[in-house]
Amino acid sequence: MRVHADLIIAGFRRYSTYRQAMLAGATTNVVFGLLRLAIISAAVTAAHGEIADYDIAATNTYVWIGQGLLGFVLLWGNNELAERVRSGDVVVDLYRPWHLQGALLAQDVGRGGYALLTRLAPPMVFGMLLFPFQFPENPARWPLFLLSATIALVISFGVRFLVELSAFWLLDNRGLYGFWNVSSGLLCGLTVPIAFFPEWARNALWASPFPALLQAPIDVFLGHGNVVKLLLYQAFWAAAILAIGHFALQRAVRKVVVQGG
Repeated sequence: MRVHADLIIAGFRRYSTYRQAMLAGATTNVVFGLLRLAIISAAVTAAHGEIADYDIAATNTYVWIGQGLLGFVLLWGNNELAERVRSGDVVVDLYRPWHLQGALLAQDVGRGGYALLTRLAPPMVFGMLLFPFQFPENPARWPLFLLSATIALVISFGVRFLVELSAFWLLDNRGLYGFWNVSSGLLCGLTVPIAFFPEWARNALWASPFPALLQAPIDVFLGHGNVVKLLLYQAFWAAAILAIGHFALQRAVRKVVVQGG
């Protein structure tokens, strides 16, 4: 536990050194948020002011929370582990006295702590100050939203870990990594709310872990759906994906191939 606590602190400190990068990322999130808001708001306005329980205020809230969560959960990651597999440096990580998955998760939690202040909060505050915003009717939804966002971070880490772990078998996983980057926004509810999809598509997506990354925390904040069911849904997928990642890592380390010798 002491090691993981130190890794959380180290993750926070590591990303807090890249202040200009965080500022640039937050600014980019706001700019793209304005573009997304213009498009989705136009669609809502054309539909007489509401689509699937999303009026203008709910749409603004959806966009700005989504932009903040994007950097907090780190939906697309940096493929760092896969690069270490390709170079062979992962052998050093595997020799260290820790469980690789747990250690990387602890570092990602530390990163998320810093991103909470620099990537999640700024877009939300920007949206609250400048646009109609749908605040929770019950103040208890604020901590529940933070809990949901934290579980989403864990799920995002688990998915990214699996994508990067594929490099043990693929050696070069950039194709799979690129496919995840392209498809994840649509699957998790970043591009448009999942409620906008046809019923069969909504049911298929909610049977997968992807809405737990972004749509579920937004629904918790907006009060769309049963909060307890949403949190249990996220908790289930967090446990399942971490378990799959643990199993995949155990299989991967049985035969480590270092390119070049």
